[in-house]
Amino acid sequence: MIAFVSGPVAALAPDTAVVEVGGVGMALQCTPNTLAGLRIGQHTKLATSLVVREDSLTLYGFADDDEKQVFELLQTANGVGPRLAQAVLSVHTPDALRRAFATGDEKALTAVPGIGKKGAQKLLIELKDRLGAPVGSAPPVGAPVTSGWRDQLHAALIGLGYATREADEAVSAVAPQAEAAESPNIGALLKAALQTLNRAR
Repeated sequence: MIAFVSGPVAALAPDTAVVEVGGVGMALQCTPNTLAGLRIGQHTKLATSLVVREDSLTLYGFADDDEKQVFELLQTANGVGPRLAQAVLSVHTPDALRRAFATGDEKALTAVPGIGKKGAQKLLIELKDRLGAPVGSAPPVGAPVTSGWRDQLHAALIGLGYATREADEAVSAVAPQAEAAESPNIGALLKAALQTLNRAR
């Protein structure tokens, strides 16, 4: 089991980071929030979870052990695979999720792409007492994403190597899409921003 990887960041993409470990580039699937904290060439240490399938080995990377544990716990629920678990963590921090489960906040879960009303109800029943109590005094559910989407998106674009001016323009270009959404999805906004930058080049 690979518990973590540590080394310089060799490359970044919208959903992947490559970390050099002993001369080998390890590709890790990461949430936009984790990617936003990485810079090419800088040393990083990411907690990891290896998902083994018949035809693939996929390594998921996390900013800390708490995020990794929540990722693995989410997958113990019926019908939740690694991609959906990662989508949940792209929208909510671990503590925001704990608050959602503690208060039965169905709306917070349906803000995640791929989770409908019935799916949210099922998850609340299956995981209600398993995530534990919130550990921090973070803002209410959804606030980390909705209040700071501009900063997160800007940081992610800078991390991918774009100039500050390009990042500013891309953030402005996707602002209408973000403001129209009740809970902006950073992953979707990052893809849209990259498309505008590719068209401009």
